[in-house]
Amino acid sequence: EAKKPFQCNICDYSCSQKRDLKKHVASVHEGKNTFKCRICDTSFTQKRNLNKHMTSVHEEKKPFNCTICGANFGFRGNLKKHITSVHEGIKPFKCVICGYSCSVKRDLNKHVASVHEGEKPFKCTICDARFTEKGTLNGHIASIHEGKKPFNCTICGANFGSRGNLNRHIFSVHEGVKPFKCKICDASFTQKGSLNGHIASIHEGKKPFKCSICDASFTQKGYLNGHVASRHKDKKPFKCNICDARFSQKGGLNGHIASIHEGKKPF
Repeated sequence: EAKKPFQCNICDYSCSQKRDLKKHVASVHEGKNTFKCRICDTSFTQKRNLNKHMTSVHEEKKPFNCTICGANFGFRGNLKKHITSVHEGIKPFKCVICGYSCSVKRDLNKHVASVHEGEKPFKCTICDARFTEKGTLNGHIASIHEGKKPFNCTICGANFGSRGNLNRHIFSVHEGVKPFKCKICDASFTQKGSLNGHIASIHEGKKPFKCSICDASFTQKGYLNGHVASRHKDKKPFKCNICDARFSQKGGLNGHIASIHEGKKPF
């Protein structure tokens, strides 16, 4: 493996040339990005990175395939990171609050900022959902509020806004691939982060986010926001097309459909 002597003192990024480190600091930590995506406002320091972003994110061209689980990626580096963290379990950076772990430090920083500190500056004007990135907000609006779900499940007919969500649906719902099992209660999950959150909240009782109106408490700031919106502000934008039940969060709607209408046990 090539030597990478230039190490970022903010995150764990390292590179072989000093100019690459300067570009990294300028774009990632100082926000100096000159090439802007016309679709989602994500910006980049180099034109080629913008082109890669357009190809993989908006044109859904992801030529790098994981031979273990079938996940697809637009960049070889993302595929390697996926294999290392998901299938090899190498996740040295651990969240001290909920146990979430990841393979790179910047992902941990994002997790803490968005999940535990509530830093989600991009707010949906329709349902008050919040996101850490503009692209995710745009995808949310397109799929949830505009009904743009071009990726169809050939087994049950469910539609999704992205190919990744479709793949996760097939693996978990139809193939029953939930490799992360709780040792305490046998609940199983498709992602390690979901398992960690389950253990922290259900078995360890860690719920640091408390509602200022009632005594409810939650493991994540997003759950608290959803609680306030639905219970105290009566905002439930996600409607079941089978029985008209309404929910404050898309996850609640999905869980309702799976358990009530499809008869699937949640764990």
